[in-house]
Amino acid sequence: MAAVERASRQDAGTRPSAASAFHAIAWRWHFYAGLYVVPFLLMLSVTGAVMVFFTGFQTRLGPVVSVTRQALTQPVGVQAQAVMELRSDGALLEYVAPRAVNEASWFVVARDGLTEAVAVDPYTARVLHLVDKDNTVFAWAQRIHGTLLMGDVGDRLIEIAAGFGVVMIVTGLYLWWPRGGTRWGQVLVPDLRLKGRLWWRSLHGSVGFWISAVLLTFLLTGLSWSGIWGGKIVQPWGSFPAEKWGEALKSDATHGSLNPKGQHEVPWGLEQTPLPASGSASGAVGVPLGQPVNVDTVATLAKQLGFDGQHHIQLPQSESGVFTISADTMSGDLRNPTRDRTVHVDRFTGRVIAEVAFADYSPMAKGMAVGIAFHQGDMGLWNATLNLLFCTCVAFLCVSGMVMWWKRRPARSGWRVVAPPAPRNLPLWKGGAVVMCTVALAFPLTGAVLLAVLLLDGLVVSRWPGRVAS
Repeated sequence: MAAVERASRQDAGTRPSAASAFHAIAWRWHFYAGLYVVPFLLMLSVTGAVMVFFTGFQTRLGPVVSVTRQALTQPVGVQAQAVMELRSDGALLEYVAPRAVNEASWFVVARDGLTEAVAVDPYTARVLHLVDKDNTVFAWAQRIHGTLLMGDVGDRLIEIAAGFGVVMIVTGLYLWWPRGGTRWGQVLVPDLRLKGRLWWRSLHGSVGFWISAVLLTFLLTGLSWSGIWGGKIVQPWGSFPAEKWGEALKSDATHGSLNPKGQHEVPWGLEQTPLPASGSASGAVGVPLGQPVNVDTVATLAKQLGFDGQHHIQLPQSESGVFTISADTMSGDLRNPTRDRTVHVDRFTGRVIAEVAFADYSPMAKGMAVGIAFHQGDMGLWNATLNLLFCTCVAFLCVSGMVMWWKRRPARSGWRVVAPPAPRNLPLWKGGAVVMCTVALAFPLTGAVLLAVLLLDGLVVSRWPGRVAS
């Protein structure tokens, strides 16, 4: 959000009032936060819009593969056999049931280091389409969105940017909050009669004010995937405890191992929860005794358990592995996150050895399930449309912020980055620093960077002789 300018410049020797001093320090920190955040927000809004387009208007694998409905479908095992005849050197990872009666089934196969999705006509068992799942437009956008294709380094840079984004929202709200004769109407509705920089400022402030709560929600839900704040602090605290499964054997692998490389399809609250293991006598009756435990009988069991429409059946990939039946918004199966459900079936006995649904999530996991579904545009056409509009607004805020800086910069400053001046004899600098640190230190990486910038600004930047005032 743009900084609202002071009505007049402070005289060099005048001690500023408490209000104007705090306004000035908020403006300065809004500028510093934006300086780092804007490139990342632009990237996140563009890649986010790409992902939302595929989530809401196509599929994550591309356009919907349609089929002609017939009277009978082929058994899942027969469809899988057609895939494996084509990819005899691969390992079958999962089956994805069709969302509708006129859509294809999907099978995921790993081979030669690739993860390939194969569309099959469920009525004829004919292979229709093949997709390299790791190289779809959606997959590339998701990897850029999460790591900038830089692994942990990119993840940490984005985590810092998200924390500074919170600082930018707080300072922006303070700067634009109506006071001193400003009315709410001037905040909520931009004055398009203005010209030049004032036109940009009015539109920037109003758009930023309207989307601030949504942007904060998106930053927090996005941070839930980050390596430090999410992976080390929040996610372990909010994860489902595997101990609730009673006597079921625990695997060394977590649910996160079921995710495709570089992508998130397992619900947030389960990613760090250990998978159960096959080989015990525990659990409830699943596949009837005397029947083989395979993809056909497990698919039948899934329907008996109430899984309808699109759902996933992941096959065991080790001696102690399990069949995992799931339907959730993270995988794009559902539009309602409160219907998330995951069931594990012992590969030897066919017994249901573990089950978890939305009602079993912790309060944090429930909030994240809903928040992430909204963040990704998974909750239907309205959600995807709203998110595309939101991404457009975020991109506008980034561009308009840069335009205003360019129009306001001192005439002789060129391309030098000149921060709004810090007031002299500032009575509230400690209070401003405490507020900023309180916000940012909730996020460790951002807090460390903020402390360094505070020291640099207080000891070096604000003392530069001949610094051009903005």
